[in-house]
Amino acid sequence: MNSRRQFLQSATSLALGVSLPARAANTRPRSSSVADDEQPKTVSLNGLWQFRLDPGKVGQANQWYKPSQSGDTWLEVTVPHTWQIAQESAEYFGTAWYRRLLEVPEDWRDQTVRIEFEGVFHSTSAWLNGSEVGHHLRKGYTAFEFDITRFLHPGTDNLLVIMVNSDFDSRMLPRGHSSDWTHDGGIYRPVNLLISPAVYIQRVDVDAAPDLADGSASVDISVVIRNRTDQEFKGKLAVHAIEDDTGLTIVQETKASTIRIAPGATLTHSLPALKVEKPKLWHFDAPNLYSLSVALSGGAITHGFSTAFGIRSIEVRDGSFWLNGERIGLMGVERMAGSNPNYGMAEPASWIEHDHHDLKNLNCVFTRVHWPQDKRVLDYCDRHGILIQTEVPTWGPDTFKDMKDEPDPEIMQNGLEQLQEMIARDRNHPCIFSWGLCNEINGQNPPSYKFAKRMYEEAKRLNPRRLRSYASNSLQRNAGNDVAKLMDFIEWNEYYESWYPGTPEDLHRNLEEIHRAFPDKPIVISEYGWCACTPDRPEGDSRRVRVLRDHTRVCRETKFVGGLIFFCYNDYRTHIGDTGTGVMKQRIHGVVDLLGSRKPSYSALREESSPVESLDCSGEPNLFTVTVRTRNSVPAYMVNGYKLRGILYGFANIPVECREASLSTLKPGESISIPLQFKEKEGATRVEFDVVRPTGFSAMTTVWMP
Repeated sequence: MNSRRQFLQSATSLALGVSLPARAANTRPRSSSVADDEQPKTVSLNGLWQFRLDPGKVGQANQWYKPSQSGDTWLEVTVPHTWQIAQESAEYFGTAWYRRLLEVPEDWRDQTVRIEFEGVFHSTSAWLNGSEVGHHLRKGYTAFEFDITRFLHPGTDNLLVIMVNSDFDSRMLPRGHSSDWTHDGGIYRPVNLLISPAVYIQRVDVDAAPDLADGSASVDISVVIRNRTDQEFKGKLAVHAIEDDTGLTIVQETKASTIRIAPGATLTHSLPALKVEKPKLWHFDAPNLYSLSVALSGGAITHGFSTAFGIRSIEVRDGSFWLNGERIGLMGVERMAGSNPNYGMAEPASWIEHDHHDLKNLNCVFTRVHWPQDKRVLDYCDRHGILIQTEVPTWGPDTFKDMKDEPDPEIMQNGLEQLQEMIARDRNHPCIFSWGLCNEINGQNPPSYKFAKRMYEEAKRLNPRRLRSYASNSLQRNAGNDVAKLMDFIEWNEYYESWYPGTPEDLHRNLEEIHRAFPDKPIVISEYGWCACTPDRPEGDSRRVRVLRDHTRVCRETKFVGGLIFFCYNDYRTHIGDTGTGVMKQRIHGVVDLLGSRKPSYSALREESSPVESLDCSGEPNLFTVTVRTRNSVPAYMVNGYKLRGILYGFANIPVECREASLSTLKPGESISIPLQFKEKEGATRVEFDVVRPTGFSAMTTVWMP
């Protein structure tokens, strides 16, 4: 074990440089009109911490948070961290402690210093230098921060201590043991120090909407500012926005907005709407992003905040989804985070990128998740083009067990707080398709119904331009009585031939009944698939392929299903797993296993999820004719900006020639034939043809063999 000084040196060996502001929706470097000395400093606290479990819950009584406590019995771990991936503590749900030393420079004495946790499961209490600085209780998937300014000792060592609890708890969501995923305890997402002036911008909310008629867009901006001083603050706000891909300025607001903030107050200030001419709209095949900088100045105070945003419209009308005025049918697959046993919920950026690259390779443009995600997931979806519904973790009918007519007030409040925190952090992401309110709660049960209704109302109040829905498991009969009728579109977790007895014909009948109950709303199959979760349903990937193909075919035949989300991408770790033990406890449900190895069903899902129905080639290398036909039912959308690529392989399987041709824009159900000619005409062993999206991912592959 390192000595106290060695631990301090290893834990604080980070340069205190300027980085992108916290909460920025896009992590790429970008140009900005905010000067470097106005930007908030962000200091990573990832890395070495000390750690110990507390199964007897004696740490608080024994004052483990005091600087006088010895660290000799503590282990050394790397944050982000979860103890659930260690075999000896994989089944431990309870209390644990983290601590580290901070070396605080003298020049922070007049600054505001906050500590930001991007995710701790699920309850957090924090102390600095023995003084309690705050709690964040029973909310395991949303970001939070503590202002630690008044507890700091600048110019010397400071001891930060965190107590974490992961007990199954009936007063929170997910409630008790109700959820079917892994409950990984710990500081499992990144931690940062945020250093700002005494008056600072806490958050910037952006609502950007195109005017499809005149080809412009309006950008509404609200700025949340906190004044920590005992004096009224008078200052100005100015904004600047650029295109991310070119760095060109699209908005330069030279007429600054004047503000006044009372001592100790927090103010939300709405700026006049900005107009953008000829905006580049965000689309999953054209994920155009903008960077917005807001500068605050007044007296000696200068502070800046940057965030990314996209301009796009998502509407429900005529029983369909419309993206930027285009009628679309969407398809994708859900990923269960935290399933790789090497990382658990403490996933590194490399694994997040690995899995989401795989989703894009699977033609996933539409997904949902059971809980608020790591912001690196949303950054990826913004940059590469995946629409996502992120949800409050309200899972299962047991959430409302033993409740009669009303939801329990504590559960209701916990749900609202998680919704509020999720929307506050994630609302600027253009990838957010809709806010998910709950999942499989039996929406015809009175307390469940009232809970979902209240959540819908709150989401609409907080972010009225975004769609809202919930994933129902109670539309098999009397669909018109379900709380789904209040939602902006219908979501149904469909498990005929798996959790529900029945056949594809029963699925077709049920879909017709749901459509009659809600004729003006598109239906999203928010889950379907094959789970080898019971003794009568052993793992058989061929069965997964058959269910995928048969159920997808039925949904396409109806014409009113607007979205399909297969469940799921990966076999997933879960505390109620029926396969494996310890850190490998899991449910077999995916097209890849826990470590990411692909099953045969992977290829079937990639094929079914493509907007390209067929890719046929005829001829020989001296002249091929390649015919591309698009689907006319889900997934169905404009194929625009795609290209055809052919790679010829010669002796020893060596690629020797590549040819490309642009595809003209194809509407759903259209086809085109393209000639493609290679110079290498001798010794070709095969030619691989791909239809390539504008984002660089292949949508369909076929192989010619001589």
